[in-house]
Amino acid sequence: MDEMKISMPLLGDEFPELKVVTTHGRKIIPQDYKGRWFVLFSHPADFTPVCTTEFVAFQKRYQSFLDLNCELVGMSVDQPFSHIKWVEWIKENLDVEIQFPIIAANDAIAAKLGMLHPGKGTNTVRAVFVVDNNGLVRLIMYYPQEVGRNMDEIVRAVKALQIADKQGAVPAGWPDNELIKDRIIVPPPIDEKTAKERLKDKSLECYDWWFCHKALKK
Repeated sequence: MDEMKISMPLLGDEFPELKVVTTHGRKIIPQDYKGRWFVLFSHPADFTPVCTTEFVAFQKRYQSFLDLNCELVGMSVDQPFSHIKWVEWIKENLDVEIQFPIIAANDAIAAKLGMLHPGKGTNTVRAVFVVDNNGLVRLIMYYPQEVGRNMDEIVRAVKALQIADKQGAVPAGWPDNELIKDRIIVPPPIDEKTAKERLKDKSLECYDWWFCHKALKK
């Protein structure tokens, strides 16, 4: 028997078209999210403790994603009825209503995104794909089954990507960097003339000509 080919999109690639069944009906991704960002995240299985904590955490931050023109889309290889029952269980027992769709994927879809966990059957890894409003993959995170994700970091990453697109690179831990707080890093000069002039630019603060930063535009 031929092994199923496992692949995944790379940063900057177009997100592959997926025709899927979800708890909110059939969808075509990324087409149905045209003009919006979305975070597609997979989980190993429904009715598991770590995944349940993750879904509650994502829902608690759902409005923060919507404020960034960003949707959430969950996914595992469980069947639709399992997703529906699990969502019902979370609402009834944890008083949290999951408002975003969950894809009932098959192995082919999971393999297409590199989400199958090596050596652990058909379980999907904890993958995160951040896709922009042009359908391009901007960020990928992969976690093992044993470690739950930090949803505040995912919110921060979406916000940082959107800021970087308009203003420049953001530092480590943005917006609370130890050196420059929420300021934006200016790309280093690529010629000697610009390097010499950089330190004279009154709109910038610099450690050196190659490490300058500017105020964040609110």
